[in-house]
Amino acid sequence: MKIPITAILVKALQVVGSIPGDCKYLCKMYRIKQSTSEMGSDSNEVVVQSSDTGAWFHSYLHGGTSSLISTLTTIITFPLYKTVFRQQLHSTLVRETLAQLFKEGPLKLYRGVAPPLLMKGLNGTVLFGLQDTFLQKLSLWAETPLPANVLPAVAGLGAGVVEAMLFTPFERVQNVLQNNKNDRSLPTVRSVLLKLSSRPMASGYYTAFLPILVRNALGSSFYFGLKDPMSTTLGVYGFSPLASSFMSGILNSMMISLPLYPLSVLVANMQAQVDGGNRGARSSWQQLWAARQRSLLLLYRGGCLVICRSCITWGITTAIYDQLKKRSE
Repeated sequence: MKIPITAILVKALQVVGSIPGDCKYLCKMYRIKQSTSEMGSDSNEVVVQSSDTGAWFHSYLHGGTSSLISTLTTIITFPLYKTVFRQQLHSTLVRETLAQLFKEGPLKLYRGVAPPLLMKGLNGTVLFGLQDTFLQKLSLWAETPLPANVLPAVAGLGAGVVEAMLFTPFERVQNVLQNNKNDRSLPTVRSVLLKLSSRPMASGYYTAFLPILVRNALGSSFYFGLKDPMSTTLGVYGFSPLASSFMSGILNSMMISLPLYPLSVLVANMQAQVDGGNRGARSSWQQLWAARQRSLLLLYRGGCLVICRSCITWGITTAIYDQLKKRSE
């Protein structure tokens, strides 16, 4: 069966734009009651109550559970991610990068895996939980000028901002550990933490915070804005609910990872070094663009591997989260 990806994306965008303004999409999570004012007026007061006192915490639990389960893919595909990281850093071919990793030996292959494992487990809890919390807060704000169909994307934007603030230090430690030039001077996680702690925040733990903020905020906004409409559209084409969620995660990740991949390359190059080169995002980008000979092909070297890995991870995470959410409703 051929999947009409272009038609699905167009249909998903139409679904986003066709959601009525009476908050039908949001009212799935809430019970709306109308009560008459005790003063005898004819006006109705809209009282929005949560359909379940524990509903506020379900998204945190489900997000964390789905992320913990998908950490298995992080362990399995970490050598692939490390290969991509070296390509982002040195702009080398796959065979050259594999030869470099083979020369370092199997003991160093998983050097730097601890931060992404910890970050992955917490990431789903924060991202899905905060997005749902922000979405509920926005839906309760009666004077919001935004239409109901864009509220999930706005809530995702806020969740992405908080995600960047919380997890930039994790990514910083991970990138320092994965850089083979730091193997001798910074052999352990503890040595990396001590080194970064001795530096100012902007050049220590929060190096490359601005590009991470842009990448995470935009990525989360697009993900939550298109996740449910795309899943609904796939259901129209005959996919089961589980397959719709899985394919929605894959297509979403593909759409997000492709344009934002250069930011990940920039972050990797800014965070890999500890000493020297404390440039801002703009000067670092200019240096990176010049080092890649102003070529998009060289800039996107390794992109196919990391996008493929991201699609699988987010497909599994989305499918598990949606199934857990449906069972709790």
